[in-house]
Amino acid sequence: MRPRSGRQWKGIMMRIVSGLLAAFLIASSLSLFSGVALAADDEGKIVSIDRQELTITLDNGNSYKLPGEFDVEALQEGMEVLLAYDTVDGEKLVTDMEIE
Repeated sequence: MRPRSGRQWKGIMMRIVSGLLAAFLIASSLSLFSGVALAADDEGKIVSIDRQELTITLDNGNSYKLPGEFDVEALQEGMEVLLAYDTVDGEKLVTDMEIE
């Protein structure tokens, strides 16, 4: 078996470094996506509105945080709504709402 030349070692090292970099990038991207908000939807009748905290509760017991720019005065208890929301840090944040 012949000893490897400097050029061969350089090629081997480049492949090792490239493989490690690829593994690191994949692991990093997976950890970033673990904290990403997940979108979902829900529907029901509004049973309570907290205008101070900007939250609504539906008849199924789920509570949702409304965005700061939302016109809470336009909502009334008893309204049927269809909403989309993201869950961020355990809190359900409304991203879109349709009054039915």
